[in-house]
Amino acid sequence: MPQVMEFKLPDLGEGLTEAEIVRWLVAVGDVVAIDQPVVEVETAKAMVEVPCPYGGVVTARFGEEGTELPVGAPLITVAVGAGTAPEAEPEDSGSGNVLVGYGTDHSRTARRRRVRPGSAVPAVAAAPAPAPAAAVTGPVAVISPLVRKLARDHGIDLRGLRGSGPEGLILRADVEAALRVPQAQVQAQASAPVATPVAVAAVGERVPLKGLRGAVAEKLSRSRREIPDATCWVDADATELMAARAAMNAVGGPKISVLALLARICTAALAKYPELNSTVDLAANEIVRLPSVHLGFAAQTERGLVVPVVRDAQARGAESLSAEFARLTEVARAGKLAPADLTGGTFTLNNYGVFGVDGSTPIINHPEAAMLGVGRIMAKPWVHQGELAVRQVVQLSLTFDHRVCDGGTAGGFLRYVADCVESPAVLLRSL
Repeated sequence: MPQVMEFKLPDLGEGLTEAEIVRWLVAVGDVVAIDQPVVEVETAKAMVEVPCPYGGVVTARFGEEGTELPVGAPLITVAVGAGTAPEAEPEDSGSGNVLVGYGTDHSRTARRRRVRPGSAVPAVAAAPAPAPAAAVTGPVAVISPLVRKLARDHGIDLRGLRGSGPEGLILRADVEAALRVPQAQVQAQASAPVATPVAVAAVGERVPLKGLRGAVAEKLSRSRREIPDATCWVDADATELMAARAAMNAVGGPKISVLALLARICTAALAKYPELNSTVDLAANEIVRLPSVHLGFAAQTERGLVVPVVRDAQARGAESLSAEFARLTEVARAGKLAPADLTGGTFTLNNYGVFGVDGSTPIINHPEAAMLGVGRIMAKPWVHQGELAVRQVVQLSLTFDHRVCDGGTAGGFLRYVADCVESPAVLLRSL
């Protein structure tokens, strides 16, 4: 007899309590391999493919696409040891993995297989299919019966909504947004001819503070509540740094980014001023100085601002840092960062100069103790060797937790960074 195993939505890391089903990767009746991704979910941090630790036949799925589930809620049930089609490969009962959001190396290549008619199927009753929703005239991009029911219960005409999901799929959030707009306005917009202007009262837009935006808001608010921060800044002549980068890239091989050079300078500065690579343990009333630099960097994506983390940045050279920044940025923009890629940072490098601004006073990425901000590098008049000249100038700012150090330490760190920017040879003395 097959054993039916229930796989629940696991804890995806850093206090995340819920996730929305974006896309099912398997159907009832499919044969799944151990650690094969079965569903793609969206958390407040990233899009994550969740692998199942059991191998067997999928007997039930819980939740439609667009449904938000709490951690611990059932996702699927799998009949382990059930008879399968001849081509189905034997599987162990489970992987034993406790790490969530990740599979073993073979998880990406596991084939999706469906039990063929006539094959042995476990005698397990699948979850009952939802009752069919009331028919809606015209094509409507909505899959979830829960979304249809929510719309029907509140008199929302789905034909008048524009979905925010993949390929225009109408999600629960779209219906909830429509509920906050006077229904007369929604119906008028849906039924009015395109060429006929519709007079509607001005209604302020309400944006739910949830998902990624909500997580960012909570983290920044916590930083402001708990960290007594201060900021110092300095202008630096980056002409020599830019010249050094051009010379490095002229010899061939992988290109070195400006961000990588600044990161290398940061790790050298943190070695001289370790107070800034620390965190405050409020429960123990202690400052914890950290042995490794896990360097976060701000990356703007379609989903908002995220901060991927480069592990052990102090052990990497400029070429390795460039490659890792590029890799994490690409994954972030694809919405595929795992929770582990976004947690565990000890210091953040924020290059807001890419937005065309000179300076900022950023909020510290809690629970870190400091953040270095870098403005745009641009030509400005500058006194160089006693004469007025046009140089490439950048503003550097350091926001720091005043509990871990005083202004002298923060100023020393920032001055060392500026000195390395102005004269990269200074960095060579630290290598």
